[in-house]
This record gives sequence, structure tokens and C-alpha cells, in this order.
Amino acid sequence: MAAVSTLKVEKEKPLLTIAHHLHPRIYRDFLYVYPVISRRSHGLSIGVNLNPEKGCSFRCVYCQVDRTKPGRVTMLVLATLERELRQMIQLVQSGALASEYPFSTALDLATRIKDIALSGDGEPTTARNFDTIVETIARVKTNAGLDGTKMILLTNGSGLDRRDVQAGLKIMDKHGGEVWAKLDAGTERYYRQINRAHVPFDRILGNIAQVARQRPTVIQSMFMRLHREPPSVAEMQSFCERLSEMTRAGGRIKLVQVYTILRKPLEWWAEPLSDEELDAFSAMIRERTRLPVETFYGAPASSFASVANGLP
Repeated sequence: MAAVSTLKVEKEKPLLTIAHHLHPRIYRDFLYVYPVISRRSHGLSIGVNLNPEKGCSFRCVYCQVDRTKPGRVTMLVLATLERELRQMIQLVQSGALASEYPFSTALDLATRIKDIALSGDGEPTTARNFDTIVETIARVKTNAGLDGTKMILLTNGSGLDRRDVQAGLKIMDKHGGEVWAKLDAGTERYYRQINRAHVPFDRILGNIAQVARQRPTVIQSMFMRLHREPPSVAEMQSFCERLSEMTRAGGRIKLVQVYTILRKPLEWWAEPLSDEELDAFSAMIRERTRLPVETFYGAPASSFASVANGLP
């Protein structure tokens, strides 16, 4: 880390409420829709779980989804998803959600919907009839008077080349849509170590680059310690080069979100970086790519147990 640590920048660490730490993808008896106070959205995000059966093309070491246990449902019923989304929007707009714990710990954030995020317990682009799902969500959003509210696709990039996904992205473009694409590595070796996917790394890079040429795209990057070791300087330099290759090819990268582990992952040997390490990596990315970077800090591994018990 010595070669990077000289790039440390000053920052003011934001105050996080308990609602930032608790991100269950289950709300009441809803099957697909859930609310979270999201750091990266800077407020209330309504999640739409397109993978309730926990299907995913990645098996990331930092994932919190326990895939040894089956999901509550095995398929997505669009009519139910639409009804739940309408109900959730009404709960927010009426102020009822803000009166519930843990949203009551973030009252200034819990009364305004920042975005509707296609996310959940797996990779959303693996959902069948993706474009029809997007069209339904866009209609609900419009009918609720949320024309200014973003639709966000949180994706690992593996399915961005599918025909129905491409059609869905064009619908999103008309309704304040954004793609937030995951990129955690700069080399094939590290990609397979972190994301543990069988999809070729070149395909991920190509899919993200293609989408970024068509619309402004946010890059989401999780960095951490694996078995006590942070990413090497060489790996981070390769990561920066992958981003630079995309921009040189005409990709419009709106923002790079750099973050580390905040909530306990299933793999005990995946641990958060320190604030200083994350600052150094963020500064390196800014310097080498000239892209805007937003940094989101983690939590000490010792805090995981107390957060799980609902303590600040």
C-alpha cells in the first residue's frame, strides 16, 4: 500500500443511521418490493427484487445472500410486483413508512423516494421478459407522479447484451433510467477471485463499455481485504486502465462509486478496507482516469455483531 498511501485525500465521513446498516430485502409480507435507506442513492430507494429465487451469474465473496437456503418464492409474478410497488409508493407518500423502525432513525431521508432500483437477491438481467418488467415499473412510476424519480438497474454486466435487456434499457432511457454497473477488478485473475463467475471477464467489460457508449453509466466498485490482504497496487492500476479504455472508446462514465464492506458478508475472510486505504484508492482512480469518484466507507469487522443486533 505504500505506493498508494501518499495519495490520501481529506474527507468528512458522513454520519450513518441504523437504517443505513440494515438492508433486508424483505418487507412485511411483500414478495418482491422492499425499501432501504441507501448510501449510494443518498436517501430512500425502493428495491424491486427480480431474483426472489436467488439466481445469480456471479458468486461474489462479499455477497450477503445465503444461497444454501431457498427463496420464499421461485418465480416472479408481474401482477403481484406491480401491486406491491403501488402499495410501497403509497406508504412512502403518506408518511407511514417513516414512522416505522428503522426508517424512523432517518426521518429526513425516509419521506422522499430517490429512486426505484432493479436489484435484489441476484442478477436482475437474468429475469425473463426484462423489458416487460421495466415497462410495468415505468407505468407505475408515472401514474404515481414520480416522473422525476430515477429508475436504476444494478447489474454485474453479464446480461446486458440480451435482446430483452437492451429493449428494457431503451424504455428506462425515457423514464429517468440509469445503469449502475459493477466492476470490482482490473484483471481476469482478480475478477475470478472476487466475483467467482464463469462469465469471461472480457464479456463483462465489453457489455459495460457498450452500455456506456449508449448512455451515461455509473460504475460501482467494491474493494476489500481477502485473507487480510488488500488489492495490490498493480491490480488497482489495471482497474484504472480498464476504465480509461472504456472512456477512450467513447464510453460516458458518469461516476465511479468506490466502497467497501459495511454489512457482514457470508465469507468471513472478506473484510472492509480502512478509510485511509479507501481514500488512497479513490485518489488513484481520480488521478489516473480523470473521472469523478464518490467514496463510501465501511465498518470495522468487530461492529458487524452489534449492527445485526440493532445497535448503532
